[in-house]
Formats: sequence, structure tokens, C-alpha cells
Amino acid sequence: MTQTTTADATPLLRDWFEIMDSTTPERVLDMITDDFALSILFSKGADQAAEFTGDRAGLVVYLEQREVSVLTHHILDGARVDQTELVLGETRRDGSFEASFNASAQLDAETGKVRRLLICRTPQVRFTD
Repeated sequence: MTQTTTADATPLLRDWFEIMDSTTPERVLDMITDDFALSILFSKGADQAAEFTGDRAGLVVYLEQREVSVLTHHILDGARVDQTELVLGETRRDGSFEASFNASAQLDAETGKVRRLLICRTPQVRFTD
């Protein structure tokens, strides 16, 4: 069976990355639960990787080191399974490909906010031509 999905299937992650691309990315802090946990594995290529982990404070550390409004996120495909949104996308700098990324967000059933967030990024694999 073939299933087609789009970014419309993942409204929270779509909004998350739109906010991350804005001049006020700290607004994503309003989108997380009190028991939030994250891991962001950020690779720039061979031997150039960093991992950001933790709770709200870990997300703050990640936000503080970002280049605000420099990279843009483009969701290529997305799906939702129960309370989990999953996306495949790419980041672009000045419109040019920089890296591919996967993001998985577990949402709180009552509030719709993010409880768990896992993001992996690499320039080594590209899904578009």
C-alpha cells in the first residue's frame, strides 16, 4: 500500500520550523511541555558534529547558538502517527542546499505541545536533485 503525505499532515512541525526561520525563534519555547526533552544531532560534515540535549534549558542553549534567520527549513514530506509528527526536509542558505534533516516530535495529547523532540541533520545525504 502506498501512502502519500505532506507537510500539511504535520502542522506543529510546520509551524515550529516557520518560527525557527523567523527573527524570533525563541517563540518555540511556548510550544513545549513542562517535561520536554530533546536531542538535536547537528552535523556539518565529516568530523564536524555537535549534539544538543536536555530539557527547556537545552533548547535555550541551542537557540542561543543559532544564526537567526540565516538558514531556512523546507519540509519535503511529513506524516503523523497518533501523537507523533515526523518530517523529512532540508535546510537552505541563500536558497542553496545546505543539509537534509529528519525531525520527530511527540505531542502531548491534551495540550498539543511538544513533549519529545529528536532532530538529525547532515549535509552528506540529499533527497532532492
